[in-house]
Amino acid sequence: MPPSAAAPGSPAPQVTGTVWFALVVVYVLWGSTYLGIRIVVETMPPFLSAGARFITAGLLLAGIVALLDGPAALRATAAQVRSAVVVGLLLILGGNGLVVLAETSIPSGLAALLVAAVPMWLVVLRAATGDRPPARTLVGVLLGFGGLAVLTSPGIGGAVQLSGVLLVLAGSVLWSLGSFSAPRLELPANPFTGSAYQMLAGGTADVLVGLIRGEHHGLDPAGYSTSSWLALGYLVVFGSLMAFTAYVWLLRSAPLSLVATYAYVNPVVAVALGALILDEALTWPILLGGAIVVAAVCVIVSTERKA
Repeated sequence: MPPSAAAPGSPAPQVTGTVWFALVVVYVLWGSTYLGIRIVVETMPPFLSAGARFITAGLLLAGIVALLDGPAALRATAAQVRSAVVVGLLLILGGNGLVVLAETSIPSGLAALLVAAVPMWLVVLRAATGDRPPARTLVGVLLGFGGLAVLTSPGIGGAVQLSGVLLVLAGSVLWSLGSFSAPRLELPANPFTGSAYQMLAGGTADVLVGLIRGEHHGLDPAGYSTSSWLALGYLVVFGSLMAFTAYVWLLRSAPLSLVATYAYVNPVVAVALGALILDEALTWPILLGGAIVVAAVCVIVSTERKA
């Protein structure tokens, strides 16, 4: 997982041209992963393709760590590995895996807007464990839940599959739980090592779930479209390696308040790409509900960074 924030009193990170470049990388690449997933699952099984993505990315990341920092950088205690497995299962199997499954039946832009509610769920988890978020943060959460209600209405009305909407909501809760738990668990000191183990654990679990679901029956890689293969490669290299690396570097090199803006830029990028490339309809529930959720996340992020 990403490293912790800088200690209080440390010099404020400078906003350089490199910082803006890395931020644009995170904006565009993470925002585009929803489009990539939608193209992958057009012809590939959801959990097996997700497993292939993260196992490949995890092995590549581990190799990069060993090459740059030496094999010793991959060492971890049994407790650290167990924690990485738990976080990997929550984030990758639960959070990402359910989104991948959902995108077999709902538009990529809608999925991204539903996932944008993660900061809201994090506030709920904090409150449930005894923390007292500021009143403005709670107002943002309530506003965000109103946006989610609007976004969910197409599923209730039958315009899209309600099961897909519920899968994304469940996935966003599990992603939030993984994000909330990670700082409280004993993970490898090297954040890239920890991420590699999380990817390998979550990817392996994805494959197992895919096998249990019978996705291997009639498996025909030759029948997968070129677009799906290219999208899968894009997710491995750009979604799971480049964007993550840029994000971790930003946490060390840029103000956290600036880095946090990805939370409300990514869904906008995803909706725009879905409409432009896949011709996904921009219905009023998506436009209105999405605007409310993005506004709510803006309120939460702006309030939390001042706390």
